[in-house]
Amino acid sequence: MPKFLRTTFCGLVNEDYCSKTIDLVGWVARRRDHGSLIFIDLRDRSGIMQLVFSEQYSQDAHNLAHDLRSEWVISVRGIVIDRSPGSINTDMSTGKWEMQVHELTVLNRASALPFVIGEETQEVEEELRLTYRYLDLRTNRMQSHIALRHKIIFAMRTFLDAQGFYEIETPILTKNTPEGAREFIVPSRSKHGEVYSLPQSPQLYKQLLMAGGMERYFQVARCFRDEDLRSDRQPEFTQLDIEMSFVDEYDIQDLIERLLDVLWQKIFNIGLPRPFARMTYDVAFNNYGSDKPDLRFSLPIYDMSKLFTQTQLSFVQKTLENKGKVGAICVDNYRFSRSELDNLVKQAPEFGSNGLFWIRFDDDGLPESPVAKFLPTDFLQQSKEIFESVSKQSILFVMAGDFEDTWQALGRLRIALGQKLGLINKDQFIFTWITDFPLFEYDKTSKRWSSAHHPFTSPQDGWQHKSEKDMKARAYDLVLNGVELGGGSIRIHDYQIQEKVFQLLGLRQEDMQEKFGFLLEAQRLGFPPHGGIALGLDRFIMLLTQAPSIRDVIAFPKTLRGYDAMMHAPSQFESDRWKDYGFALISQKK
Repeated sequence: MPKFLRTTFCGLVNEDYCSKTIDLVGWVARRRDHGSLIFIDLRDRSGIMQLVFSEQYSQDAHNLAHDLRSEWVISVRGIVIDRSPGSINTDMSTGKWEMQVHELTVLNRASALPFVIGEETQEVEEELRLTYRYLDLRTNRMQSHIALRHKIIFAMRTFLDAQGFYEIETPILTKNTPEGAREFIVPSRSKHGEVYSLPQSPQLYKQLLMAGGMERYFQVARCFRDEDLRSDRQPEFTQLDIEMSFVDEYDIQDLIERLLDVLWQKIFNIGLPRPFARMTYDVAFNNYGSDKPDLRFSLPIYDMSKLFTQTQLSFVQKTLENKGKVGAICVDNYRFSRSELDNLVKQAPEFGSNGLFWIRFDDDGLPESPVAKFLPTDFLQQSKEIFESVSKQSILFVMAGDFEDTWQALGRLRIALGQKLGLINKDQFIFTWITDFPLFEYDKTSKRWSSAHHPFTSPQDGWQHKSEKDMKARAYDLVLNGVELGGGSIRIHDYQIQEKVFQLLGLRQEDMQEKFGFLLEAQRLGFPPHGGIALGLDRFIMLLTQAPSIRDVIAFPKTLRGYDAMMHAPSQFESDRWKDYGFALISQKK
């Protein structure tokens, strides 16, 4: 068995080690063989140290160094010396020194690699990188992301401990309850035909911890959702989960603001301006077409329906007759080419709209547009009643249709325009609380009401006297740069209110008892007022590192298809073993 020692890490070598004999271990990152002199960049988690092999230092080590190749694992002993002034590398923390190697031990060899490990690794096809994720993890990019992740989570734990919180684990195998997203199920061998569910979040458990008098709970929680994936979603993800008793919305929001301020001081050495801005859901949606607006740039959405009340445009006329709306975004001081405009029109379906048209103005202020013949000559003057800064240098991008669908499409167009026009400062971080969410939302497909957050969210005062569409929730989301960083609410602690909410969601009394009987029983046995929040750690770190996907900040993520390319999971399960669980496998015809 090879013996090896480590005096320090490669990236931590400094002047204190100069003229001393030390031991290092790591991977061969780069090799430059000049015959009499061989240079090796030795890499470990901390960084790189340059090694020099020469017959003058050690004949045996020099001979062996000729065979070294990328990613071989080695142990070396030698003397640290100053580099000559002309060879100092200011891009490396250890660039002033090098090691004269006297002893070399090869701990493991590496076969030909599927890709080169280095800065160019990021350009390798993602599926290949995920297949060999352990190689991808050796890159500076991934090592810095994982290090930052650790630093953030450790700082969160330290802060919350100082605030009197207990870190408590909650079960992974749990009961199937309808909370929104589709759940993963786990068959039970001991209970034939029955299943566990993997938790979408620890929601019910953390509320029951409040019933248990824990008062302040947190957990770095693993959550599971069987839903369609995208760049900021994974079937399993991590969130900072928090619950508190005897609090209101402002107590929770203040806690999170102070937590993030501590993180910013540790990461960036600056504090955050507090309190964070607040915006109601209605204001956010009306102005930006989203409940998570990116406020690093302006470009608000305007309702210009009244300018088209007498229009002869048939599709707009029909929209207004059906109680739809006409919305627009005004862009100033940028002259779009006709090809640029045509491309944006073609993108309308991608934004979720059935159509998009534009209106700009000539030197005389007359409208230029594919629909110009339907517009009055004084349309510019009329537009000034709606838009704050419209002028001859402006262009309007217009959509018409159902209010919610059209405003969402305009919100996506707004983001696309912000990116195209270079309006987004990627080094800026803007936090905003979105409040006063609807308690319910109407599903047009099922034609029924569902919870906008979850069915345990407390309604705002006066909800008993309002219709479902007008009820507001004591819910809040924290938005960072157009991404929902986390969300929470004050919970229902009164069983009568909880039962009424369940009824509004269409649950019968027997359904309530079957699915949530344990919760209703707890609410009858001294349940304290409480509330909480969960922050998505993967999304948060993705934003901090400006990574394109949360897959770049998770050690072992799934692909966009929910597939583990390294482990080849999910995989086939022997059909005859299903009977152990009380299930039969039904083959699907292709």
